Amino acid sequence: MGSMHRNLATAVVAFAGVVGAFGASGARALAEQPLAAGAALVATSSLEPQDLAAYPWVGREGEIEQFLRTAPVERFTDIPVGITKPRRAHFAPGGLAGSMAWKPLTRGMLHGKMESYTSEIAAYRLSRALGLDMVPPSVERELAGRKGAGVYWIEGVTPWDPAHPPKAPGARWSRQMSRMLLFDQLIGNIDRNRGNLLLDADGHVFLIDHSRAFVTQTSLSGLKGPHQFDRVLWDRIEALSRADLDTILRPWLSGAQVDALVARRTTIRKAIDDRVRERGAQVTFLPDLPVEVATLSRTP
Repeated sequence: MGSMHRNLATAVVAFAGVVGAFGASGARALAEQPLAAGAALVATSSLEPQDLAAYPWVGREGEIEQFLRTAPVERFTDIPVGITKPRRAHFAPGGLAGSMAWKPLTRGMLHGKMESYTSEIAAYRLSRALGLDMVPPSVERELAGRKGAGVYWIEGVTPWDPAHPPKAPGARWSRQMSRMLLFDQLIGNIDRNRGNLLLDADGHVFLIDHSRAFVTQTSLSGLKGPHQFDRVLWDRIEALSRADLDTILRPWLSGAQVDALVARRTTIRKAIDDRVRERGAQVTFLPDLPVEVATLSRTP
């Protein structure tokens, strides 16, 4: 057993102990704590070195999460888009974040779709565990007596506009799209649209608004997959055991939601295996990244 999986097993045992001693609220409190040094439930970043600066939370996730949970909110402003009516909570200048999206969405049906703020947090925790790093930090917080998700507000980005495609290198753009589509299939994200796919001026992609993700549908119907798969991300998805997924996700999701994710992963695996058998690995997977990407370090 490798060191990553030894550490994962230790984390799972610790998580189970918290559940037994304190129940679900204790498990959620553990999940929201900054991860200790050496904890293996956070993968090294899969971003290429020249792209790291575009994602200011990478390597500072723990301190940014703590800031989002505790920093005083000075004022709220309305966000003019989004059917869930999120608001923007502003912090004092000079902090680790200028503002956050505030989404106090109690789990339930809205406009015919299941919505929940906990899905926002689950998407971020899984993205972080995979080293995907395209989903901004999201934490549970209580404001004015209501619990919700506080989501790091990304500055200097705009929604995807098909009329003005990004001026990004083709290979980088293809890899970002492949990762997005694979991640969305895995989490059952039925609501990826141009409004929650954000870009900066250099074509870096940011993924937001996951309150409708983690559906209990087990098939991939309606979930578009990539033309070519990113091997780094797929290998990390495959490496997560059910116990790992429970540790990462069960504080925020139901068992049925995690069951459905595991079923979708099985279907994705079969699709990849079939494509490799029929067309070969070179066609199925994108070209490998440079070796240095897999050795990037990060702090909790």
